Amino acid sequence: MYWRVEGSLLDLTVVQPVAFFTWNAQTFIERFQRRGLILLMALLRPFLYSTNRKFATRVVHTGLRGVTRDRLDLLGEEYFKYKLLPLLKTRGVQKVQELLLAGADVVLVSQGLDHIMRPLAKHLGVKHIVANRLEFRDGVATGRLLEPVIRPRGALALIREQTPDGRRAPKTLARHLDISVDALRAAVIPAGRQAAAPARPIVYFDGQRQASNFSVRRAFAGKHVMLIGVTGFIGKVWLANTLLDLPELGRIYLLIRRQKSNPAERRFEKMVEESPVFDPLFERYGSEFPDFLREKVEIIEGDVTQPGLGLTADTSRRLQKNLDLIINSSGLTDFNPDLRDALAANTDAPLNLLEFVRTSVHAGLLHLSTCYVAGEHDGRVSERLTPNYNPRRLPGFDAEKEWQDLHELVKQAEERAESHEINVELRKQALAKEHAAKDLQGAALENQVRKNKIRWLKTYLTDAGTKRAHELGWPNTYTLTKSLAESLIAKRGTGLPIAIVRPAIVETSVAKPFPAWNEGINTSASLSYLLGTYFRQLPSNESKRLDIIPVDAVCAGMTLIAAVVIERQHELVYQLATSVTNPCDMGRSIELTSLAHRKHYRAQEGLESWLRLRFDAIPVSKTRYNRMSAPAQKAIVKSIQRIMAPLPLKKTPLVKAERNLQRVEKLIELFEPFILLNEHDFAADNVEKLSHALLPEEHNEFAYDTRSLDWWDYWINIHIPALRKWTYPLIEGRPLEARPPRNFQLAPANGEAVKTGTNGATWRYS
Repeated sequence: MYWRVEGSLLDLTVVQPVAFFTWNAQTFIERFQRRGLILLMALLRPFLYSTNRKFATRVVHTGLRGVTRDRLDLLGEEYFKYKLLPLLKTRGVQKVQELLLAGADVVLVSQGLDHIMRPLAKHLGVKHIVANRLEFRDGVATGRLLEPVIRPRGALALIREQTPDGRRAPKTLARHLDISVDALRAAVIPAGRQAAAPARPIVYFDGQRQASNFSVRRAFAGKHVMLIGVTGFIGKVWLANTLLDLPELGRIYLLIRRQKSNPAERRFEKMVEESPVFDPLFERYGSEFPDFLREKVEIIEGDVTQPGLGLTADTSRRLQKNLDLIINSSGLTDFNPDLRDALAANTDAPLNLLEFVRTSVHAGLLHLSTCYVAGEHDGRVSERLTPNYNPRRLPGFDAEKEWQDLHELVKQAEERAESHEINVELRKQALAKEHAAKDLQGAALENQVRKNKIRWLKTYLTDAGTKRAHELGWPNTYTLTKSLAESLIAKRGTGLPIAIVRPAIVETSVAKPFPAWNEGINTSASLSYLLGTYFRQLPSNESKRLDIIPVDAVCAGMTLIAAVVIERQHELVYQLATSVTNPCDMGRSIELTSLAHRKHYRAQEGLESWLRLRFDAIPVSKTRYNRMSAPAQKAIVKSIQRIMAPLPLKKTPLVKAERNLQRVEKLIELFEPFILLNEHDFAADNVEKLSHALLPEEHNEFAYDTRSLDWWDYWINIHIPALRKWTYPLIEGRPLEARPPRNFQLAPANGEAVKTGTNGATWRYS
């Protein structure tokens, strides 16, 4: 049943929505240019409509040329919610609702763009629409309307058709629109937003096919798995998802390091008590959750950075006998940390695990690395491991020797920190301290010197690691140490069942353990936060692909790969990425981030929100950034401060502004390799082959699927709202949203303590 919107539901014109879209273009210059164009359209409109209403409708919509589909979809929702919704005609809405309740298939017909009609249809519960549609090329409007063009009603219709009943017979409606009935039927489209998933066939060029009817459940049934890094973002999600999806699994051992007086068991209890990741498990099992965990989980206190994993002899022998798989998701993810910490967590720990696997009866190893071990490399990055890889391809480079040299560098730095020369310099610094540290003597002076020594050594080793990474072609110490681990695993792990998994930038979950889960200040959070302020110009390569992947997609890939490692059908390297399967370039990522912030601020009240929603971030060249953004603004602030220096002011007013600009500069510098340099395209063929080979009945639960990701929906409705809830408060120094207290110490319903698989620990739950 066709229902004409104009007259019955809304008094909608063609020009007003187009004007709203153009007035909210991405850049300030573009907004003024398009406003001038709309003004011209308004002047010409009476003459155009008097000659040919279809042609006039086409001309009006040429003003949207160059606007992205992403922006039109968001602005369409906004226009309906804040402009049209208050104007909906109550009687017309009631009649539509009555028809829908009676089972009628209502099709809304309107001269408005589909970007506006879709939110209206969703509001009414209508499933199909006929509306004007723009042509898009690569997601950008050409300014041309697709056939059929829904022309506005005539002057008489504006008077005659002002009734709450918008029903129209197909022949009558087709005549009014000056199209055929067949064309009218062909113009019906779904009311829901359609996101086309790029189709990529699975082709086996090497002739090696993954065995079909592959079963994750069968592979994991009764198996014993040890997870390392459960306190991290990926580790927590993988554990929660696995406990939800794989009850067939025999047992999961969690290797957790003791923190001073905080034992491993208590760290796990606190994590279960506080982390929202476990909410779905609490909802499923309720009071039986402690018993379920007692059956499935065992806490092992150890330290993967220590030889033998820091385990007791008895525990080590038991695990070497029982384990089928070790999953190492641990590691230090700071980009430029103290070199000692980076080597211990990212390089030494995997080698310790390698030796543990070698002495095990039948354990395999899944080791999490990162796609960005590629370093300074442009183009497609294949799923291969090159021995002794370094991005600069320096001749004679040996990963084993580099690893040893870095440890020697650490040793020499520690010795230098104890030298007479450094001690004299640090003592001078302590004596020169102002305020509370001035005129120190005796033990207080020695204590200050000791603190300065710790700080000096940390700074020295941080700078040394960063410098060496840059010399070899890696952007930071993190990727250097991760790549060294890969090369050493390849060299020392020959013949062992090992899979290296390289995720890209791991971000907010889509569905598991629940939609929109994120944690901590991770890779893109600081940048996305910055784009929600008045900062507008981000130096970036507009066409560079930003490789974001949801954490639940990473965990799904890990589960698939773990299953084939257990069955010894695995490849050596698996990349989990989207830059090839479902690319989203920097230009689009920046605009989507700004649109997500706009949606948030549009729902707020106050001048601050009104201003912020008008500051869209844009990608710019590094030259323009230096000339017009943070560096230039900092130079201006410094000049003003120099002029004001002779004035008798207690505190220079612009100190805080200069400090903020310095922080922005450092943040941009840190992320330049990921947003401006090195155009990586990470292939992820191996995991897709696994997913393709899954049993049909397991596909919905365990398939790895990044091709169906709708980046518009992900960025605007999932990712940025998740960061606002879980991450931005941490950046701003605010507490997270309060949650109901949950005390978790495993015990049965009668309250008696229960011995669990946690080395004798007792847990209770209430």
